[in-house]
Amino acid sequence: MEFRAPTAAAQQNASACDYLTKNLTDKEAGLEQFQGLLDALGNSVERLPDWHPILTDPSQPYEKHVFGISQLETYRKCDHTVYFVRGFVTCPYDEGAADQLVEAVNRVERLHAHRMDEPLYNEGTYPVVVVSDKIELEADGTIRSRDALSMFAQHTVKHALTAQVAETWWNMRANILGVPHGSRSSLFVNQHAGGHMRKILETLNDSGMFGPIKEWSLDMLPEKKRNAIGVTLISVAVSNWANSSEKFEFELRGEKCEAGVRDTWDDGTELSVRVTIGDHDLYVSGFYYPKGERVEVGTTVGKKALALKFA
Repeated sequence: MEFRAPTAAAQQNASACDYLTKNLTDKEAGLEQFQGLLDALGNSVERLPDWHPILTDPSQPYEKHVFGISQLETYRKCDHTVYFVRGFVTCPYDEGAADQLVEAVNRVERLHAHRMDEPLYNEGTYPVVVVSDKIELEADGTIRSRDALSMFAQHTVKHALTAQVAETWWNMRANILGVPHGSRSSLFVNQHAGGHMRKILETLNDSGMFGPIKEWSLDMLPEKKRNAIGVTLISVAVSNWANSSEKFEFELRGEKCEAGVRDTWDDGTELSVRVTIGDHDLYVSGFYYPKGERVEVGTTVGKKALALKFA
């Protein structure tokens, strides 16, 4: 489905509002506080991109790849957290923990934390707001493009010295755009910034500075084609299956395939199937239903060129 930022924002904001206010005695006060958060921090989001200052500004080992605030000592006192484009609100039950969090965050340059006056999430909490002063929002609610591109590029290049493989756009899209996201935009970055992020990543990958390119996600292929690849391999695996063996090999279109087939419920109604080619150069899993000879594809991942041999 096409990504529509206004729709995604409305859904995220409604969900976050419900999470933070549904258990409050004074819901009106909670709603007012939540609106203040939207005004100050932008839209609610599910996950921050890896280059976001909330994740990159606290000190951390140079080689460490941080995916979330739980990995950072600065945010150790966080509890019941909701993210926004510019930062987050977290709701610890212990007032001392809230004060410690404020102190820890305010020691980090260009991050700011403060306590809220009223509870959120539940009665008895001491909410803390954490915001990055680096982030300015465009009129559409996304991060200013030049800033987003600069932060992304600096963060990406930093990992070149320790990288072993180059990750593709399709593998890393959620890490780069944040969640929720579309093919090249999200609630963090508009299509202009997202499109240039993809160009930057692909140029760096082509330079060889990160090592050989690792392919895994096949999201660049249409869903219909991915499904066709899975159906082909699962169907042929089943046709080559001898009931006496769960693991076996077969050859298809010049490729050696390792397969595993298991009678899921031991009654012949459903077969669990997986097929692997090479060192996980292509991997397919799903189910085969003998009645009606129906295939249900679960996972299809691997290298694009190899996968297309079975489309």
